[in-house]
This record gives sequence, C-alpha cells and structure tokens, in this order.
Amino acid sequence: MLTRDRVGASLMCPARVLKPLPGAMCLLLGVTGVGKTLLLKRLYKMSLKESTDELGEPPTTLPTVGTNLTDIMVNKKRITVRELGGCMAPIWPSYYRDCEAVIFMIDAANPTQVSSSCIQLLSVLTAEQLQQTSILILFNKVDLSCYMSLVEMKSLFRMDDIIACAKQHISVLEVSAWDGRGLDEVFKWLHSHHKGKHLP
Repeated sequence: MLTRDRVGASLMCPARVLKPLPGAMCLLLGVTGVGKTLLLKRLYKMSLKESTDELGEPPTTLPTVGTNLTDIMVNKKRITVRELGGCMAPIWPSYYRDCEAVIFMIDAANPTQVSSSCIQLLSVLTAEQLQQTSILILFNKVDLSCYMSLVEMKSLFRMDDIIACAKQHISVLEVSAWDGRGLDEVFKWLHSHHKGKHLP
C-alpha cells in the first residue's frame, strides 16, 4: 500500500519539455502545494500507456518556482500543458492569451487553503481573456483520510453559484494525483475540450 505525507506539489522532469503549439495551450493553475506537478507527471506517464494501470510509485516532487511546459498525447492528439507555480499568481494573466483550456487544482484535504483557492479561482473565471475557455476544477488528494467530500467542497466554494454565474463551461472532478484515481476522467476531459494537434 502506498503511504504519503501532506507535502504537495512539484518539480517537472526536464526531459519532456517541448515547444508549445500556437493556439493549443492548456494552463494548469492552483495555489502552492495542491499537487499540480505530480498531476502533470502522472498525466505524461499515462499518455505513454493511455491508462492509469501500473503508474508505479509517485515521483519525488518539490514546490514549483516558475513554469513547467510539457506535451501530453491523448488519443493521438498532442496537447501542450503549461503549469504555472502558485507563487506566480500575480502574473498568471500574462499567460492567458491563446489559452484553450484551464485546469484549476484545489487541495481537498487542506481547509486552510479554501479561501485563497476560492479567490484565485474567481480571479481566473472573471479574466476577460478566459471568458470562452473551458475550465476543469479538480479537487485533489482524495486519497488522504482527511479529505473533504465533493459535497463539502462544493458547499464551501458555493460551486453551484459559481457555475451558474460563470460564462465558461465548467467541469468538476475528484482526483488523486498520488494513486491515479480519477485521472482517466481528466484525460477524457482534455480530449473533449482541447483541440490540440492530431498526429498520424
């Protein structure tokens, strides 16, 4: 059985850093420590197998400072994902141009981050450049015994009100980047809401 501590997020493996495709960018956002880079590493490994089977032990991660860029293959569709460190929140808007989709991660096991995550999420949803962008909200770390249920998180964030008022198409999922739970659904969402580039 896998065991873990509460330390979150991220340092991306530099071996798979490729040039982004114009107009085909997915941003991965969230406050520091929610598990963004671990998710990105998991998705990349899944893209090699098209499955969550045999993901293996979670890789070592450190807090991201700056940005990580990687390509993920989803059903022969190449999707470029750019993770932005939580400490970069004040300059996130400078990366919104040409963004096709946004994945916003929230730590479902850390109630002390609810307010900061909510503020950043609302900032993303009200950004003029993202009004036509598909949004996926991920409640991560559901593998931890202290995680809050989807019903609890939706209540804390008043998610029904947010979705009703937002102009974007918003999807919500529970996941664990640690053990791979729910990541198949993330793959399906990426395929459905991101044009990417089809490869032969």
